[in-house]
Amino acid sequence: MFRILKKNITVGKVTLPQAFTLAKAPEGFLGAPEVDPAKCTGCGKCVITCPTKALTMVDRSAEDKRFFHRSYGDCIFCGLCGPVCPHRAISFKGKFDLAARTKKELHLQSSFSLSCCRKDAAFIPSNALSAKGSADDVQGFAQGDFSSRLSMEEEGLKLKDKIQRLFGRSLHIREVDAGSCNGCEVEIVNLSNPVYDAERFGIHFVASPRHADMLLVTGPVTRQMELALVKTYEATPPPKLVVACGTCAINGGIFGGNYTVIGGVDRSVPVNVYIPGCPPRPEAILRGIFLALDKIPTAQKN
Repeated sequence: MFRILKKNITVGKVTLPQAFTLAKAPEGFLGAPEVDPAKCTGCGKCVITCPTKALTMVDRSAEDKRFFHRSYGDCIFCGLCGPVCPHRAISFKGKFDLAARTKKELHLQSSFSLSCCRKDAAFIPSNALSAKGSADDVQGFAQGDFSSRLSMEEEGLKLKDKIQRLFGRSLHIREVDAGSCNGCEVEIVNLSNPVYDAERFGIHFVASPRHADMLLVTGPVTRQMELALVKTYEATPPPKLVVACGTCAINGGIFGGNYTVIGGVDRSVPVNVYIPGCPPRPEAILRGIFLALDKIPTAQKN
């Protein structure tokens, strides 16, 4: 043991510093769909194709308007809407850093003149918009498009500094699987691998909610797991931060409406931050954790 210790002291550091690089998705990763308003005519073909109703349209004859509503909270990044668009108005550029503090920030909306926009014979306008909120209630996406996002390293160092200021120690996170397919769990596990190494930023996953500052919840909440989730939340000491990780955790995803599923996490426990994606990338999860720390009351910070 002493021989090994002596050797380590003599040799010194042999690791190399990691170069600052932008947090970009790998080649082939679709990411969230982006709609070009200059090309979109409101024909509605993408709405018919969307499997999770992340894209909806509603006509209002009195206003001579057709409203096109997009929800990143329901989108699973499947890419089916792009090929059916006759005007190539939908593109995929690998956008994934979409964490937001409220569901309204995950909504985008545009409108068309009903008398001028193209109507597809197969498209029947729905009243889905009324279920998600009126046109006046739906706000533009304010914080999800981090086009000027910092490098992974810089973002992590900011997170580490914030954790130290708030807690004076590591941030303790308990991951809770409320009924997921384990896709989100794979990305969460990646936070601990040598590529991301989230522990160097002061993030530590714990085995008990009694030791946790934050719950990172994945999957739609199933009926069998709802009580366990509620008890886990109750066992977590203040500040009881909750992050809904993935599309299923936000609104139920492709499992929404199933008789075995309650729905999104916020139907069972309060949620502080929503991270869209199916599954979200590790960089997006780190951003969601960073946003959640802003939810800590001023008294707790001091």
